[in-house]
Amino acid sequence: MATTLLQASSLVEKDRACIWHPFTQMHTARPPIPIVRAKGAYLYAEDGSSYLDAISSWWVNLHGHAHPYIVQKIKSQAEVLEHVIFADFTHAPAVELASRLLSILPGAMSKVFYSDNGSTAVEVALKIALQYWHNRNTPKTKVICFENSYHGDTFGAMSAAGRNEFNRPFWKHLFDVKSIDPPLKDQEDKSLIQLQSILDKGEIACFIFEPLVLGSGGMVIYPPNGLSRLIQCCRQHDVLTIADEVMTGFGRTGTLFASEQVSEKPDLICLSKGLTGGFLPLGVTACTNDIYNAFLGDHLHQAFLHGHSYTANPLACSSALANLDLLLEDACNAQREMIAECHKEFCQQWQLHPKLKRCENLGTILALEYQVENSSYFQPMRDRLYHFFLRKGILLRPLGNVLYILPPYCIQNKELKLIYDRIILTLKGDL
Repeated sequence: MATTLLQASSLVEKDRACIWHPFTQMHTARPPIPIVRAKGAYLYAEDGSSYLDAISSWWVNLHGHAHPYIVQKIKSQAEVLEHVIFADFTHAPAVELASRLLSILPGAMSKVFYSDNGSTAVEVALKIALQYWHNRNTPKTKVICFENSYHGDTFGAMSAAGRNEFNRPFWKHLFDVKSIDPPLKDQEDKSLIQLQSILDKGEIACFIFEPLVLGSGGMVIYPPNGLSRLIQCCRQHDVLTIADEVMTGFGRTGTLFASEQVSEKPDLICLSKGLTGGFLPLGVTACTNDIYNAFLGDHLHQAFLHGHSYTANPLACSSALANLDLLLEDACNAQREMIAECHKEFCQQWQLHPKLKRCENLGTILALEYQVENSSYFQPMRDRLYHFFLRKGILLRPLGNVLYILPPYCIQNKELKLIYDRIILTLKGDL
């Protein structure tokens, strides 16, 4: 293998010799695009070509690639403290970040638990919710989720989304969950009736949801009032609620957090992706004081026995602090408003096009669903759309026949127009 790598002349050849890529059928996949650097909204390949990163590199990049302010903060931290075990120790970046997050998170969040990514943030929330009832000697052990939701790829996160095509090979290993339809516009009553019938059995520990938009499930957008009624119903039945804001957090839906738009607030919130501005992996699970207090006692078995080697990594926390500095500036808010307005104008012009089943936006998210016989993540149209936009120098990663734009906030009006113009070509038959 070492000889093969030494003889390989390009990054692609070296990659093929040793890499297994995520969400990829390696047998049929085209050669990966070797990226050698990035700046702002653009990725630059080994052959000199560039790609407009219209999906923020899997929804993580907020302010643009290689942002100098975040780079400098990470560099300064690396010269002082790169990492320390977080059991029995602490450090300034972790304390400051937790304090700042709690000051802006919706609801009555009072404590932060750190992990490594979105899936682990969800795992933490689920384990906290289940152990909360265990510690209180209350037999509540079931989880409710939305149909066709997605919460990550670790086993708890997979289970919490219910059985679907993403996790079919593992169905017999997943714990059972109850699922209800998301409260789509004019279908709120249906969702509430489904929820009430499940809660009446008295065995539900928690309800986990992606607030306002189901991400990987097809960018399905729904209004906040229906979710408020569901959370209120959970509260009446003494059931914990978990907002998975891994994708929706940090300004994606128009407000800093999607849960701000919901009158009833969750008991736990999961964060990752945009948390560090796209620089380093970091996960956060925030909870109320009531939940935290349920783990206090004289014996270790009542504690939350969970952790990761890189919990609260100082470099990642410093990156997140710098990210927050930029996020809370007026200039960033203006950029998000510009993106949202551009998306809205595009929708108004094209939402009735016969090739589209739907065209809608929520904050900086634009979603288009093309008319096909069977809508699915595995729809063959996905590959045609994906490679069409790559040929045009734009990185978009469709969810089957659902195309979405979720750009970094540094994107300019002219760059958005470029993306829209290429989308219009697909509607006019140039696909």
